[in-house]
Amino acid sequence: MRAARKSYMSDITDEQWELLKGFIPAAKPGGRPRKVEVREVVNAIFYILSAGCPWRMLPHDFPVWQTVYEYFRNWRIEKIWEPINRQFNQWVRVSGGKDATPSVAITDSQSVQIGSTQSEPQAVGCDSGKKVKGRKRHILVDTWGLLMVVVVTAANMAEREGAKLILAKSQTHYPRLFKILADAGYDGAPLLQWVMDTYHWIWETVKRTDKAVGFVPLPQRWVVERTFGWFNWSRRLSKDYEILTDTSEAFLYIAMIRLSLRRLA
Repeated sequence: MRAARKSYMSDITDEQWELLKGFIPAAKPGGRPRKVEVREVVNAIFYILSAGCPWRMLPHDFPVWQTVYEYFRNWRIEKIWEPINRQFNQWVRVSGGKDATPSVAITDSQSVQIGSTQSEPQAVGCDSGKKVKGRKRHILVDTWGLLMVVVVTAANMAEREGAKLILAKSQTHYPRLFKILADAGYDGAPLLQWVMDTYHWIWETVKRTDKAVGFVPLPQRWVVERTFGWFNWSRRLSKDYEILTDTSEAFLYIAMIRLSLRRLA
């Protein structure tokens, strides 16, 4: 039975829980019986993501924050969020009349500042071009903006090197993929040749025309910028507050899972 409490805007609905609950790992055999309601743990994680508060400030009508964090940490280590996001992406695409997996993807990166943490965060650098000290989110999305892969690195990592990391994670999960679109920051014959030699994919750089004046949205590129905008719906993602980059990546996948749940239910 669910605990009797007033609902938060971040809570998932009964229909959404029906879609998600089958992907949550079952209790391990031989240990203590699971007493906490797992749906409330998920709601608490969604609350942290949405409100952007520290774990210790989790409202008292959720399970105690130490328990919620332990579940979150174990699920992060087990890497459950990326495959859940990938499955939900397929459902969203099929429900919209698309093939389950994309044939064209778009890549870009976003530099974000580091938020205040009690411990020294790993992988921190300075993006000299954007004057940001923090981390860089390298993402790959489909033509609807659905997140396929994310890799979080120090902000001083070059876009080309970040692109190699996300392509390596994409190879085994997207059999129809054959073309990657990128902006001018990824331009260069060596990267294009490397992608073709390594994955046999087409790497296409989408550039502004010489006649463009001021800001001009490019039809092939605006979807990835919209995905970065979706991240802003979650206050936890306004900066990078995490000590580990794996935690940063987990929260980004969870944010996109919430988006897919709204579309599916």
